[in-house]
Amino acid sequence: MTGVMPRLGLCSVTLRHLDVAGVLAAAVEAGLDCVEWGADIHVPAGDEAAAARVRAATEEAGLAVASYGSYYRAGSTDPAAFDGVLRSAVLLGAPRIRIWAGATGTDETSAEGRTAVVEDTRRAAKLAAEAGVQLAYEFHRNTLTDGADRTLRLLNAVDHPDVRTYWQPPLDLPDAEAIAGLDTVIDRVAAVHAFSWWPGTTRHPLSTRAGLWRAVLARLCARRRPLDVLVEFVPENDEKVLAREARTLRSLAAGPGPGGGPG
Repeated sequence: MTGVMPRLGLCSVTLRHLDVAGVLAAAVEAGLDCVEWGADIHVPAGDEAAAARVRAATEEAGLAVASYGSYYRAGSTDPAAFDGVLRSAVLLGAPRIRIWAGATGTDETSAEGRTAVVEDTRRAAKLAAEAGVQLAYEFHRNTLTDGADRTLRLLNAVDHPDVRTYWQPPLDLPDAEAIAGLDTVIDRVAAVHAFSWWPGTTRHPLSTRAGLWRAVLARLCARRRPLDVLVEFVPENDEKVLAREARTLRSLAAGPGPGGGPG
């Protein structure tokens, strides 16, 4: 496979039972490049001391900070809360903040609610851009990014160069449909969350959906610009399988081989 190999990393939310040192040790052992630090446990929004400590520890471990995984919901969270999110991201050295597109799905959101998400995203993006930080939406059900076409429509409405989206396989969507969705938004994708669920939220090794992930990685490499692929939600939240999952991603990105997997 030719092109630009994605930077492989880890979402710290995957190992929320470990402290910062434990997360870093697991990432280093797996040969990963970076970490998306979450606001849920390891870097609470507004805790400036924690952000500075985690940045220093990450750099000392020889890893990069991929992004700051916030739980800021545009149009729903108190707008004042974004100040703490942004301060934490800057002190963490995160080039990107992951935010959420509201708190309800597209079909359940009123026109006024949609406008609130768009306007709040623009406001937050302006503040973030002034600090040299980009925003990217979580790609998730029960938000306005609950589908590829819907995500693209939202990004077009926001119309800000520093607002992009994450991508992950939608719940219970067959491989071909998931890949078609990625093709729809790929020019606006900042990073990918890599996990293998099927059916529902039943967790499997990434190799179980090798066909899906091989196709995803081929498309990311073909874009010829670096993207982050971040391992998330490994089986049993077990840090001991992280190295295996990283090997799977490298192998699938390297070239064709036997495919397969549900979907």
